[in-house]
Formats: sequence, structure tokens, C-alpha cells
Amino acid sequence: MEFRFGGVLFDCDGVLVDSLEAAGAAWDVWAERYAPQFDYRTQMRHGVRAADIVASFVVADRRAEAESFLEEAEIEGAAGTHGIAGAASLTAALPGGRWAVVTSGTSRLVRARLDAVGIARPEHIIAAEDVTYGKPDPEPYLLGAKGLGLEPSVCVVFEDAPAGVAAARAAGVAAVIGVGDHLEGAEVDARVDDLRQVRVAGDTLILQSR
Repeated sequence: MEFRFGGVLFDCDGVLVDSLEAAGAAWDVWAERYAPQFDYRTQMRHGVRAADIVASFVVADRRAEAESFLEEAEIEGAAGTHGIAGAASLTAALPGGRWAVVTSGTSRLVRARLDAVGIARPEHIIAAEDVTYGKPDPEPYLLGAKGLGLEPSVCVVFEDAPAGVAAARAAGVAAVIGVGDHLEGAEVDARVDDLRQVRVAGDTLILQSR
């Protein structure tokens, strides 16, 4: 399959990096202090902002403290992040200024995780603190396209979670390519196991079967 693009917008966790175990360890430490009833493995809503999850479990006057604690724990564990196969080579092959990361994580956290796996940071990163409403709202992907100076309708999105797919669809992007096997029936235009199945030819993404 081939997808023409003006720009490419990547979610981070589950698309460019595998942070599942590292994040789980941080959330477990956080839960011990702030939300003993929270179980990361059964209650985590992947693809949404940590602040939105924290707000579901922590009283208002402790949320800022709880969010800060969690962010520091996740950054401290960023060295345990692994790169998604093919992510570094695919992003390196894209033209400069034509791709961005649109993440539900904080900017400090996404930078720490990209650095940990050796993926060069793009010029544009849309992070949790850059939006009023996180995924599944379209705002993150609208801002991602705007950061590249493009309309969403010429952007291709790579996503791994239903909330992110919904956000991209609502933003009106050209196509959504699902990554991995945790899409839970979300509507995507194509799916790949990892980014080794994607190559760049000019302004076209070519998806190859394995």
C-alpha cells in the first residue's frame, strides 16, 4: 500500500518507542503513594494524557503534586525504554521539517524517551501541556499539522491506541496507519506490526507486507 503525504505525525509511545514496562514501573510507584486502588495493567487508558488519568483518582488539591511525582518517576525510568523496530531509520529517512511527534506525554518525558532510544528529536513536538484537550479530542493533531504549516488533510498519522486514532480521525487527516496489536478495533487505513514495514520514497510512504 502507498500513502502520499505532506507531513507525517507520529504518536510516541507504542509507535516510536516501547515504554510499556518502564511506564508500568513508574505508575506502580505512583499508585502506592497516590492511588492504591489503581492497577496499571487493568485500568490504564493508553493514548490519553497522564493528567487526565490522575484526575480520575486523585482529589483536586493533590493533583499537581501527583502529576509532578509521576512525571519525575517516568523520566527517571526513561532509560528502560526501547525503540520500536524501524522507528529510527524511518524518521531519519523523512525530509526535515516534514514530520512531528504528537504525544499525550509531557515534553520532558517524550524528549527523554526519544533520547534513550537514539531517535533524533523532530523540530515540532506537540505534548500534553501544549493542548487544552488531549486525545481523543482532535486538538493535538490539529496543532501537529499546524506546526508543520500544513492542513491535516495532507498529513498521515501513525497511532497505536484507539484514543489517538479517534483524535486523528476527528482532525481530518489523510490517513491513519495503526502500529502494533493494541488497536482494539479502531478504524485505521492500514496496520503494521512495526515500522520496519514502512519505507519512504519521495513524498510517499510505502507499506510492505512481512
